[in-house]
Amino acid sequence: MDLPVEEDGTVILSRKISTGRSVLKVCGESVTVKQMRELAGILIDIHGQHEHQSLLKPSKQRELLDAYCGAEMEKVLEDIRVSYRNYCAVTERIAGLNVDDARRQREISLAEYEVGEIEAANITPGEEEELERQHRKMKNASSVFEYLNNVQELLQSDGEGLLDAAGRAVHEMNSAMTLDDDLKELCNDLTSAEEVLRDVSRGIDSYMEQTDFDEAAFRETEERLDVLNHLMSKYGASTEKVLEYCEKRKAELEELSDLDETLAKLEKEKAEAETVLKKACDKAHKIRCEQAVILEKEITETLLDLNFLKVKFSISVKATKDYSSNGADEVEFLISLNPGEKERALSEVASGGELSRIMLALKSVFARKDAIGTLIFDEIDTGISGKTAWKVSEKMAAIAKDHQVICITHLPQIAAMADTHFMIEKDENEGRTETNISKLDESAQTEELARMLGGDVITDAVLANAKDLKQQAAEVKKST
Repeated sequence: MDLPVEEDGTVILSRKISTGRSVLKVCGESVTVKQMRELAGILIDIHGQHEHQSLLKPSKQRELLDAYCGAEMEKVLEDIRVSYRNYCAVTERIAGLNVDDARRQREISLAEYEVGEIEAANITPGEEEELERQHRKMKNASSVFEYLNNVQELLQSDGEGLLDAAGRAVHEMNSAMTLDDDLKELCNDLTSAEEVLRDVSRGIDSYMEQTDFDEAAFRETEERLDVLNHLMSKYGASTEKVLEYCEKRKAELEELSDLDETLAKLEKEKAEAETVLKKACDKAHKIRCEQAVILEKEITETLLDLNFLKVKFSISVKATKDYSSNGADEVEFLISLNPGEKERALSEVASGGELSRIMLALKSVFARKDAIGTLIFDEIDTGISGKTAWKVSEKMAAIAKDHQVICITHLPQIAAMADTHFMIEKDENEGRTETNISKLDESAQTEELARMLGGDVITDAVLANAKDLKQQAAEVKKST
């Protein structure tokens, strides 16, 4: 994206809301909402409750696996998209030709009529532009002649025209110059002015002689424009488009007239297109299967770190005969959370808290591969507490070694692991609710952790517990 950046490489995104309007800027320069979203997608990965639910969809699971596969998969997917478009196009053409005889005859009749109408007009590409120019000129000719006649009358009127007056003025100026040489330059200027007026008058005469308004030619031009405008209203916005449409209909007419040969040719094209598409889909299937094994192992290890003690995780990649722009594979994440249980789809097994941790495991694995520098976690603490919450905070601390992590949480175990704390409060001011964000210093951080641990009444014991929690978090971060 071609967007401004600070000299040190910093990108500052800002949004100002005033009197109902929202102004978006990147490093001080205004941008559109679309540009802001694209840039935010490159710089920031947002993880919230909506994304938890999207993880249950096989289509999302396939997207995640494909993203893990990297650049090679990206290229193969582009090949699939191109070949799939070609395959669909030829399939649609075949379907369009497989009609009953009555409908085929109607199509032939319509195509013959349209081609005949266009060819009968004997169109020249771009001729409407020249005709419109001529029409404007002829339409204005009457008014132009009236104005020019008025000009000539002012210039040439016997005894009172500007030319006679200019001639007399030159004569008088020459007489004055014979008495004073200082008037020579002025006399020359006046003589030149008279010559210019005479040139203008001669030019007008020449124009009027050469431009003779022809009523028949005017009507002929109008009629031709009517024909072209009628065709352009039906078949295209210009004569070029009309001619393109004509060629297209002639090709379709040829196909319809010799249907058996056309269908045989198209079936051959379809088979060739399917061969290319299948080859690309097979390549995608191979890459997915190979990378799925590696991703399974990484996610399983990460899930164990997140207190899934007996977890089994696998990725099913099944080849089908149903082509799409993403290939022909059905991808599904399967998991077993307890010993002896069969692996099942995430939607059948995972609760809200488990889903949060599974998504965190995925983010943890993907964070090692992608270039996104900032991850935002909202509601990562859904349905978890105690030891599991501590395991989640440890994993987030590990991610934060190489990324900026922003987390909105209500759990002290997760909050304690942060390097910097901001407290979000909602207050009512003159009947309006305001949201305030304040950065906490060391002392305030401990007090807020104590409040999260023990409620509004903060005792010495709760405060000591908060300090101990911060100390444990500091030790974890040192060893991570």
